Amino acid sequence: APMTIIDKLERADGPDRFWSKVASQGLGECWPWLASTNWKGYGQYSFGSRVAGTYRMLRAHRVAYENANGPIPDGMHIDHLCRNRLCCKPAHLEAVTPSESNKRAGAAKTACARGHVFTPENTLAGRNGTRECRECRLERKRGYYRAARSS
Repeated sequence: APMTIIDKLERADGPDRFWSKVASQGLGECWPWLASTNWKGYGQYSFGSRVAGTYRMLRAHRVAYENANGPIPDGMHIDHLCRNRLCCKPAHLEAVTPSESNKRAGAAKTACARGHVFTPENTLAGRNGTRECRECRLERKRGYYRAARSS
């Protein structure tokens, strides 16, 4: 059987060090990661030795998921059901396909990149299941029209 993250973690320094960096709170609340984060805002956990060549840097939510559920199935992503990237609560984590993870992330957005709120009246279905606000589409079309007229 392939070695899981937890197996490697136990060999390195034990799961107690990992869980000491998680603020486990009430039943319905998130358990946020308290230590280092990466540039995308996910908790990151390092263990092992650089000298011995066993050093690893892992995303904290993936370690938490494996601790509770066993190995992450091949090709699956761990989705935060609570939409909180720092959450390590196993009940808030689910293994899903990459496309499902992307779909959920897009559905959680309440406004477009320019800040226009997604409402039924202002939202259009874009390509590949994305959403686009009417104001941004109109502005883009105006830009195409201005470019065509100036050439």
